[in-house]
Amino acid sequence: MKPFSTKEVAEKIGISRVTLQRWLLSGKLNEPDRFKMAGVDVRVWTESDVERVRRYKKAHYRKGRGRKKTS
Repeated sequence: MKPFSTKEVAEKIGISRVTLQRWLLSGKLNEPDRFKMAGVDVRVWTESDVERVRRYKKAHYRKGRGRKKTS
C-alpha cells in the first residue's frame, strides 16, 4: 500500500490541508504515525487513515457557514 502525505489526503477527501491540520491539532482526529525524514516530522497516512478522515468529514463537516445539524 502506498502511504499518503497530508496534502494528498486532504485532496482525496475534498478539504483544504489547513482544515485537516486544524482537525488534527484540535484532537478531533487521531494523528497517523509520524517519522523523521531529513530532520522533519512527517505524517504517514494509510488507506485506513484516509477512510477514518472520510467518515469524520461525513459526520461533522459542512462547507460554508454553520455546522451540520444533528437530529
